[in-house]
Amino acid sequence: MTAAQALRPWSREEFEERLRVVAEKHYHDRHPFNLRMHEGRLSPAELRRWITNRFHYQRHIPVKDALITAKFDSPDLRRMWLRRIEDHDGREEGEGGIERWLRLGDAAGLDRTVLLSGADVLPGVRLAVDGYVNFCRLRSPLEAVAASLTELAAPDLMQRRIEAFERHYPWIDPDGLAYFRTRVRQGRRDSGEALPLVLKWARGRAEQEQALAALAFKCDVLWSLLDSVDQGPRETRS
Repeated sequence: MTAAQALRPWSREEFEERLRVVAEKHYHDRHPFNLRMHEGRLSPAELRRWITNRFHYQRHIPVKDALITAKFDSPDLRRMWLRRIEDHDGREEGEGGIERWLRLGDAAGLDRTVLLSGADVLPGVRLAVDGYVNFCRLRSPLEAVAASLTELAAPDLMQRRIEAFERHYPWIDPDGLAYFRTRVRQGRRDSGEALPLVLKWARGRAEQEQALAALAFKCDVLWSLLDSVDQGPRETRS
């Protein structure tokens, strides 16, 4: 293969397949903590620790989406992406994905005030979330949108999670699972909007590889978050 052939852009079909392979093989559904969760092997303390730390990620989703929206020079694109902010923040107080995650915390017996304070968020989780927000702040629109394509794998994970919670964690009120139920539909819609943008924008091989790297980075963010949750808090030293 010549150098020119090696740098030739992949076809649209091959590029999409490569994106889907990254989302499938590197998504955090394969993380040992998620596997234990879905097998019903988490203790109440472990599950509450995950809910607490994942909330730190959830509350920053509309922040990163606002940063992405600001990169678009098209009103149509801004209107489309603004809906993602509304999905999480809601139109009114008491609505949206952040509120539904707080209700999951309520159902698991967590103090909502503590969740909102962020006092129990682990340092590694803060670092991972900050890294993702700053990535969306500093990188190109292509890379920021490509990083969101973890949504290609999210709906299936949400469905498995609902089934796992209903089967293995009956002490959590079923009403607390509303976030997961909503994200099955939203995740499919979001990836269905973002994927065509990435396929359209990444015309050259270098741009395609940037998009793949951005998606792999996002997978690493989610994996690192779970690494921190899995290891738990450091012991206090005297």
